[in-house]
Amino acid sequence: MNFQWYPGHMTKAKRMMQENIKLIDLVIELVDARIPMSSRNPDIDELGKNKARLILLNKSDLADDRQTENWVDFFKKKGYSVVKVNSRKGGGIKSIQGVIQEACKEKIERDRKRGILNRPVRAMVVGIPNVGKSTFINALAGKACAKTGNKPGVTKGKQWIRLNKNVELLDTPGILWPKFEDQTVGLKLAFIGSIKDEIMNLEELAAELIHFLTDNYVGILNEKYGIEEVGDPYACLTEIARNRHCLVKGNELDTLKAANLLLDDFRNGRLGKITLEFPEEYES
Repeated sequence: MNFQWYPGHMTKAKRMMQENIKLIDLVIELVDARIPMSSRNPDIDELGKNKARLILLNKSDLADDRQTENWVDFFKKKGYSVVKVNSRKGGGIKSIQGVIQEACKEKIERDRKRGILNRPVRAMVVGIPNVGKSTFINALAGKACAKTGNKPGVTKGKQWIRLNKNVELLDTPGILWPKFEDQTVGLKLAFIGSIKDEIMNLEELAAELIHFLTDNYVGILNEKYGIEEVGDPYACLTEIARNRHCLVKGNELDTLKAANLLLDDFRNGRLGKITLEFPEEYES
């Protein structure tokens, strides 16, 4: 599978971020806790240099807890503030305001010395499409002030959201890099649904997921679908189709339906808590 993705509105969004970065004190970057590196946009480090940084490991309820702790340590070592969140259910949201103040304490202190008191911290919320930015902003603000949707690219324009007298948020459209330098990044994004299923070969995608799970989470497919976890991933997919009665006319096994079932079960946490990449792969 070859992944390319760079719609025009993302070019525009990057330009808009470059213009807005001088207005803000803090970059809040949402990543998916299951793929913390693959769901980052490398441009954001360049855009956000000299700003306070906060990384939110979102959808942490779907990720492997042990690995999430390892990722928290990984990012903290690099100088980021880090919080695990689950925006949909509100997990971790209450702690964010305090973390924002802590991350920006140097700026607040500089302001105080200059006699500027009570100026709100201005934070820019960034992240690639479908990582949960709008849901996070709504959870933090306690009301639906940012459009949400689980289709990539729902947020189009920029909007300022005043949380309280201490914090203002700038919501920005998700942006992705021009090309995937490493195709495994595209694959992981496809696993979590950040690349439209309509343009994917879902049986191939499901086979790749089976391959990863049998290597890293032994027993999980056997427990869920009652299949032998050996040999060819396509054979495993056929077994899932047989055991879950995924059939087409004429009682033929429907491996496409089985692929959809597997991907849906993974994305919704029904296979258990799974992380698709580990910090040691990125430690140089």
